[in-house]
Amino acid sequence: MKKVLTIAGSDSGGGAGIQADLKTFQRRGVYGMSAITALTAQNTLGVEGIYPVSASFVKLQIDTVMKDIGADCWKTGMLLNSEIITIVAKSAEKHKIKQLVVDPVMVAKGGSKLLKKSGEQALIRDLLPICLIVTPNHHEAEVMTGQKIRSITEMKKAAFLIHKSGARNIIIKGGDLPGSNYAIDILFDGRSYIELRSKRIISKNTHGTGCTFASVIAAEIAKGKEVKKAAQIAKRYITERIKKSVLINIGHGHGPLGC
Repeated sequence: MKKVLTIAGSDSGGGAGIQADLKTFQRRGVYGMSAITALTAQNTLGVEGIYPVSASFVKLQIDTVMKDIGADCWKTGMLLNSEIITIVAKSAEKHKIKQLVVDPVMVAKGGSKLLKKSGEQALIRDLLPICLIVTPNHHEAEVMTGQKIRSITEMKKAAFLIHKSGARNIIIKGGDLPGSNYAIDILFDGRSYIELRSKRIISKNTHGTGCTFASVIAAEIAKGKEVKKAAQIAKRYITERIKKSVLINIGHGHGPLGC
């Protein structure tokens, strides 16, 4: 059985973070493991508290999993600060990880910052050059490039700039880009651009979509899929989950995609 390690924060509400990752891994037929970077107290209405895990304990979790079980792919989510980011990068090199999927959790869907400037710089400096693919939403792509993104053309320009920063493959998620009836993501491998397009679905239950999307990619890569195919599978999967989320009634706010 293929194995995937997620390195991310815990969501007490179960909709995002390692909870979403592990549920997704199980659905995609891979064995999931976790190294927790932070504990959060949150529900569908918002985050009420964050308790950081020390970088040294994140490293211990990773090393403990790897020396016994191993992993075919790593996936990162909320890394919280520059210390943890640096530890993760060094650990990936130590364990010779060739398949690293980076979900650069910098900015929430609404635009609020989730990572300090020092963390943003560390992620770009330390993780982009060693990852197989990075999966920013368009807000995060703006942070990574310093460019405003309001169109498909600007998404492609941002993907090119992120590639120049060291990432081998980039997929910029444009699902919440205004002014379109379609949710369009741009995949760039340094040579060509591919548009992944689906009809925009209106649902308030989209908590955890970014985590789930990157986790599907990680699972499919672990199973041997090429990046392009893994991204296409993830796009179809997340579109179906959002369609089904309309019928879900969990909590009183922005609910999860569901099981």
